[in-house]
Amino acid sequence: MRAEWFPSYSALSSRKRLQGALAGFIGTAPMSISMVIGWRLLPRREKYHLPPRLIMNEITERAGIEDRMNEHELIGLTVFSHFSYGAFFGWLYTLFEHRLPFHSSLKGALAGLALWAGSYLGWLPVLGILPSALRHSWRRNLLMIIAHVIWGVTMSESLRKLTEKN
Repeated sequence: MRAEWFPSYSALSSRKRLQGALAGFIGTAPMSISMVIGWRLLPRREKYHLPPRLIMNEITERAGIEDRMNEHELIGLTVFSHFSYGAFFGWLYTLFEHRLPFHSSLKGALAGLALWAGSYLGWLPVLGILPSALRHSWRRNLLMIIAHVIWGVTMSESLRKLTEKN
């Protein structure tokens, strides 16, 4: 019997989906740290807010709540949304990762690259939330690509460890 690329939602165990979300959440921590470290290494003219903050600035402005939030609330919302996004894509990863015949680290790196491309070359510019990555410097793009690969590898290895049979 041939397995499908995207099994039905119910075909995956709730436990596996939860483990994927947890792995995505976990992967967001080293990703975020690498983003801050990389940002500090950028030339002064490229040291504007990192994408998660730029995204949250745009979303709160569109929602009409940016004037009601202080800096600490905006930072908190940015961190919350970034980790939630990582958790969601860790969950989503569980829908197809079993079909890729690669080591978990390679699958994770590819997932991180796909997430970067889909976000920064795809839905964020299409919705006018951020300019396309093609409009940012190569250093900022490299920083974000490396950060997404770190997320993907950490997420996939965390998922592998969480799902190993004892």
